Amino acid sequence: MKRVTIDVGGTFTDCLVLDEGGDIHAFKSPTTPDDPTVGFTDVLDKAAHHFGLKLPQFLSDPGLLIAHGTTLSTNALLTGKIAKVGLLATEGFRDTLQIRRGYKNVNTTRFNLFVPPYRPLVPRYLRLGIRERTHYTGEVSIPLHEEDVLRAVSRLKDEKVEAVAVCFLHSYLNPLNERRALEICRAELKGAYVTASHEVLPVFREFERFSTTVVSAAVGPITEKYLKTLRSKLGDLNFKGTLYMVQGGGMVQSVEESARRAVSLICSGPAAAPSGAIRLGQSIDTDNLFSVDMGGTSYDVCLIRNGVIPTTDMNWVGEELVAMKLVDVPSVGAGGGSIAWINSLGLIEVGPQSAGADPGPACYGRGGSEPATTDADLVLGFLPADYFLGGEMVLSEDLARKAIGKVAEPLGLDIPTAAYTIFTTVNSVMADKMTEISTKRGYDIRDFALVVGGGAGPLHGGHVAELLGIPKVIIPRFAATYSAFGMLNMEVGRDFARSIISRRSLIDLARVNRLFDEMEHEGRQVLGELGIAAEGIVLKRSIEMRYVGQFHEVLVTDVPLGHIGAEELESIVQAFHRRHKELYTFEMPGREVEFLNACVKATARREALPLAKLARATNGADACLKRRRPMLWDPAVGYEDTAVYDGERLGAGHRISGPAVIEERATTVVVPAAYECSVDDVKNYILNRR
Repeated sequence: MKRVTIDVGGTFTDCLVLDEGGDIHAFKSPTTPDDPTVGFTDVLDKAAHHFGLKLPQFLSDPGLLIAHGTTLSTNALLTGKIAKVGLLATEGFRDTLQIRRGYKNVNTTRFNLFVPPYRPLVPRYLRLGIRERTHYTGEVSIPLHEEDVLRAVSRLKDEKVEAVAVCFLHSYLNPLNERRALEICRAELKGAYVTASHEVLPVFREFERFSTTVVSAAVGPITEKYLKTLRSKLGDLNFKGTLYMVQGGGMVQSVEESARRAVSLICSGPAAAPSGAIRLGQSIDTDNLFSVDMGGTSYDVCLIRNGVIPTTDMNWVGEELVAMKLVDVPSVGAGGGSIAWINSLGLIEVGPQSAGADPGPACYGRGGSEPATTDADLVLGFLPADYFLGGEMVLSEDLARKAIGKVAEPLGLDIPTAAYTIFTTVNSVMADKMTEISTKRGYDIRDFALVVGGGAGPLHGGHVAELLGIPKVIIPRFAATYSAFGMLNMEVGRDFARSIISRRSLIDLARVNRLFDEMEHEGRQVLGELGIAAEGIVLKRSIEMRYVGQFHEVLVTDVPLGHIGAEELESIVQAFHRRHKELYTFEMPGREVEFLNACVKATARREALPLAKLARATNGADACLKRRRPMLWDPAVGYEDTAVYDGERLGAGHRISGPAVIEERATTVVVPAAYECSVDDVKNYILNRR
């Protein structure tokens, strides 16, 4: 049985195939922004050709599993290419979406005296009030006025809305009114995408629930259309296997569930990489890792401590809050396609604008003319012009120099110096983002190993580590397909949550047990529909808690399965105190504790991904010398003749002292002078500071 993972990024579509023998094979194709399914099938065709098969033959295996991550939903939200959305809300609460608990535009500095008003995804004339009311106890005090729903639907029809979000007060406790309104909307609005808050995020806090549901509705039509087109195209190609979608929460789920809860695909691609980082960290016996992924458009960062992938429910995507549990992967606009420009102070900046996949950096020769990071890498000599993607693409240094001239000439710089400035600037942007994340959490960045992925990551990773003083860098064998590698390590499953909202002294344990039982039953049902046997399902409980009076909460994972009684409750409270002290260096055992949300994570039991061992080297690394090439390591010194090694010939145990470059088909590893590179037994490149 083969397992395939496909990550559709901004520039390239990456594919990994884990074959029956445990070997992993990597493939890349350009992303096709107008129709991502074309790039998807193109990269699958490359994989099929590698195994000596036509694509329909390759896809006809009933045991074939494909896990697919995509930035489609995220990009649709960020670029504004979303559906026209209508909102049905409890009468008197339609402006919850715009008031949004006082949040101003999150991407506007507080020093801006002219803060532009927030523009909600649903304009006010499409936010319609419905007479109904459910109390905080779950009791329905005002039954749904169905005539209001029908009247609202008629108006939304006239306005030609493409999606509808139904958000009523306290529907997380009792979705009766919301469920009936949902039924009416789906019956009357044929062809529209309709969703409700109890399906998307059944927890308390109105704004967070309303915002997340509206985002799901806004990206729902484009997501549903894409998934439908993809399944149709795979069906035409005789696909007989199973297709899973990667969720932003760090797990994979069915296509049907992903279409129903489109917001779950937000941050789908970047969420996969940390799972791969943990697996790679095992090779050097560390679980304190900084996972970074430098693609064509962005630089995604995740700080992993004690082997735990961090999640957050305060996810701002553009100006919209997505309050679902998503993997905490902050990003900055610094990638291989990031464009260099001159700011008002006459200084070179890089990003966040990107050349993307079409036309791409100038050196691609596809019509791009703006100077990008990749153009600078080529001019500096770090990137091979004749071996990009193993020779599939020939890069033009002349076009790269011409593009860089746009920032060099106004500043009176020569082309190499301008290229070096672009290179060091983008490295500083990435290093600053990592410092910001580690400092905010109170950690010394030098205590973490850096795991570098992405097409451009191995080229820049060593220099970023040198800026930060990080002593060890792991560049995986499949760095160029890093997110796709992470998908091979992800779990099939789903997160569930229900609100408790009670002080310890008032808690109803019967209700708590009932909520856990309901979520666990739903988890078994969802995974059972995916063909996972009951004995193969793993359930993990957790509870979000806080001290009374606190604004933020702490996730406590030490929650036992089975019946929770007084003794179990006490152990959970003690676990909360310990976790609070671990995070914030203090605890308040005399303060009343508040229980907020009960959570269940249901996953399929799976063994750790086996990594094929590499043969031990029988000769020195000099035997793998491929060529020498002039490279600019220091403008004051000029271009220096530098050794270039053939990565395909390197074996376990080989050591290479920097400065040097290692070329593989899909990636280029740059080893700065301050580091020595060793090859481990699974073909990771380990850079150790000398």
